[in-house]
Amino acid sequence: MKFERNAVLSCLLALVLLVAIGCDKKTDQDQPPASVKSQTTAPAVATDKPVSEVQAEAETMSIENLKATALKYKDAIVAKQADIEKLAAKVKEIPLTEALGDEAKTLKADLQNLETDLKALKDRFQVYYSKLKEKGADVAGLTLP
Repeated sequence: MKFERNAVLSCLLALVLLVAIGCDKKTDQDQPPASVKSQTTAPAVATDKPVSEVQAEAETMSIENLKATALKYKDAIVAKQADIEKLAAKVKEIPLTEALGDEAKTLKADLQNLETDLKALKDRFQVYYSKLKEKGADVAGLTLP
């Protein structure tokens, strides 16, 4: 009898803790569309640094550092492309009657920002990629999808 009561109390305590801890988490559907930008899990790369500065930096880097940096940019590009695909799918799902609404405008602006970021990433990636090719390094794993 005592064992059953303790088992029931333990189960109730576990259930209460799970509910208390799990309730504050949001699912992807609960998040506002603008949060697509923050979902990128790729390594941090500099898109605000001018390309000329990136070129000067690449001149002094070793092949290993060039390759590591190019891989970071490649990962960021792949992640950004995935974000763009998700957001583009959301834009396509908008009914024609709501195409000029605030939500549609926000989604389209977010999509435009993501595309601008992707171009900046690709420009900087190309600097490192070209420098690796110039130095005769193996660039087999650095091709973009």
